Amino acid sequence: MSHPEYTIEQLISAKSIAARIEELAIEIQEQFFGTEKLIVVGLLRGSFVFIADLVRELDLPVEVDFLEASSYGDEIVSSKEVRILKDLRGEIFGRDVLVVEDIVDTGFTLSHVVNLLSSRKPNKIKTIALLDKPTRREVNIKATWTGFEIPDEFVVGYGIDFAQRNRNLPYIGCVKFTPTP
Repeated sequence: MSHPEYTIEQLISAKSIAARIEELAIEIQEQFFGTEKLIVVGLLRGSFVFIADLVRELDLPVEVDFLEASSYGDEIVSSKEVRILKDLRGEIFGRDVLVVEDIVDTGFTLSHVVNLLSSRKPNKIKTIALLDKPTRREVNIKATWTGFEIPDEFVVGYGIDFAQRNRNLPYIGCVKFTPTP
């Protein structure tokens, strides 16, 4: 499948992301102060860079686990059907859980994951998203913490991809598609 040509314009700098993560880590530490262990659940694949930077800023005992859910595939529009491609390896019953999402768009993925994990009876479950696109929301859900609210633009970088490309950019950029003649 071929994808259209595009350019990328920087939306959020690497420096801004790092500074915001430091602020978020302080709030998370306050919320989970005294926890025996915080289970940090990264939603693959887009959150892997964010989760790595976030857990290094947390002065808490943490365990990292991953769950892979998909509602996009290689498309730029959500299918609204959330599939769990990889489940957690560890147990979260009675534990404190922080779900780390790269971007909350329609809300279908985060809502599905929170419902799934809540059914496993954790002690406390909170959510954090690096990016939030509230104008696209179709499900009534909001992350406990949000790094940045962004406009309805297709973004890449800092772990977020377009058809498995551009995850390695150190910043968040808007994808600008080149019109076809």
